[in-house]
Amino acid sequence: MDTSCCPDEKTFYVYATNRYAYAQGSEAFLGLDDDIAILAGAPLFGFLDRDALRLLTFAAERRDLADGDLLFARGDPADGGFVVMSGTIRLEPRDAHAEPVRAGRSALIGQLALFVRGTRPTVARAESTTAVMRITPTLMRRVLEEFPEAAQAVHATLADDLADLVADLDRVRALLDVIDGISSGDSPGARL
Repeated sequence: MDTSCCPDEKTFYVYATNRYAYAQGSEAFLGLDDDIAILAGAPLFGFLDRDALRLLTFAAERRDLADGDLLFARGDPADGGFVVMSGTIRLEPRDAHAEPVRAGRSALIGQLALFVRGTRPTVARAESTTAVMRITPTLMRRVLEEFPEAAQAVHATLADDLADLVADLDRVRALLDVIDGISSGDSPGARL
């Protein structure tokens, strides 16, 4: 058995088992290069080098879903993120009046669950025959430990995302302060 394509025998076994099961499904069998290209298109993974993406591809769990199948329900444990490999996942909004979000090829669902366990905030269902790759926090930690440059890039990306969130919250706070001032009569606009 030639395991030279994988970092270790356990990873080879997981990869070979996943690939065999995937090949038996209704979806066309994707090659390693296809999987890596799809992962590279996903947010947070685009800057990872080929070896890091290869490890993710080999070790991640694959799931095939039929149209209407539940990927996860609101309140389920969030024990990993999902990359959509093919098809479409529909994420139900929390607000009944909002439109659902549709996630297609290379979409990352549950970015925070790549790093910490929690609960799913919404319902996710396949809208067509769909394949996803599940990446657990354990696997993500392994990739970041084995590829320190990837860890630095992930850190920088998450720091930028957090800075953007803080800036957005500051803008919301400023608007709420204006609204509060108008309602209390302290604002020049309230005296018009």
